[in-house]
Amino acid sequence: MEPSNELSRRSFLSRTAAGALAVHAASAGAAGESPWQIGCYTRPWAKYDYRVALDAIAEAGYRHVGLMTTKSESRLVISVATTVEEAHAVGGECKQRGLAIPSVYGGGIPVNKSLEAGIAGLRRLIDNCAAAGAANLMMGGIGAGDLCNRYYDAVAACCPYAAEKGVGVSVKPHGGLNATGPQCRELIKRVGQDNFRIWYDPGNIFYYSDGALDPVDDASTVDGLVVGMSVKDYRHPKDVMLTPGTGQVDFPRVMERLKGGGFTGGPLIVECLAPGDLAQTLAEAKKARAFVEQLVG
Repeated sequence: MEPSNELSRRSFLSRTAAGALAVHAASAGAAGESPWQIGCYTRPWAKYDYRVALDAIAEAGYRHVGLMTTKSESRLVISVATTVEEAHAVGGECKQRGLAIPSVYGGGIPVNKSLEAGIAGLRRLIDNCAAAGAANLMMGGIGAGDLCNRYYDAVAACCPYAAEKGVGVSVKPHGGLNATGPQCRELIKRVGQDNFRIWYDPGNIFYYSDGALDPVDDASTVDGLVVGMSVKDYRHPKDVMLTPGTGQVDFPRVMERLKGGGFTGGPLIVECLAPGDLAQTLAEAKKARAFVEQLVG
């Protein structure tokens, strides 16, 4: 294959993966269905096996799940240490409960060892997402300035591979060098791949600015780049372990601003709930689902 043809093919694949969620949202809207995929991450059940989380998320009435933390050696449902066979089994567990997987948080990649190791780790995460049937790999970025270039060089190198696998890649506001919308926008520009976008997190905008930066204001900086959102609230000082709608985030205004910037459909995945026992967490999960459903009508 000629280099120019390969470049065109990769560009097409990147655009395809980046727009997959938007196309699904548009199709849903045309069919009279909601363009929003409302779900819940496994994080509120992090001290239990991930299947406990899946059971509760399904019982709470969600049809979508985000794979994140759980009781395991890596503390994650899927990580660079997960085998493709294990990831496929995770996807099967979700499917059995009628849960689609819009988002996976797989932790870090080993760029501290080398760029090559970082690329290999990220490709493994992408393979695992594809094996599980997950639509998007959400990355937390990296706080170490000396490793930042290597980290995003690995992301840039792997985005075409992710597009071929049908997996989008995203970065969330998560402190350090990706704490705000403008910082995330710069990282998107730096990577320069159409299927690398932003997974917004309004609670983190408050959290990493110590309550100084309102996500209503920050949301105006990410127009055209948001493909999903971690529905996370915030209470000062430094508390995000609460059920959405009970803290300081003005979700209606945040959503209004994000919609104005082009985020008119896609995953809205609850990340945190008020802590409690299993019964209390289930009750909070139901409250959160009702809140998000009302938020988007």
